[in-house]
Amino acid sequence: MLVLTRKLGEGIIIGDDIKITIVELKGGGVRIGIDAPREMKVHRQEVFDRIKQENKEATQWDIADLNKLSSILDVGRKN
Repeated sequence: MLVLTRKLGEGIIIGDDIKITIVELKGGGVRIGIDAPREMKVHRQEVFDRIKQENKEATQWDIADLNKLSSILDVGRKN
């Protein structure tokens, strides 16, 4: 992990097209601004972790659930 010290208004450049700027220092928090291409996803760590967990859970399935879904789809085809 690279650790840098920045002051208000100073920034960090990542690659050719990502800029992180210190926007505000208030209380015990730091507000940062992130300038990145629209197609690049930027998430807070806790949101990213939740997305990863939900994606992992979505890949887990139970054969009983699959059989029930298959039955529902078969009924729909017969009508």
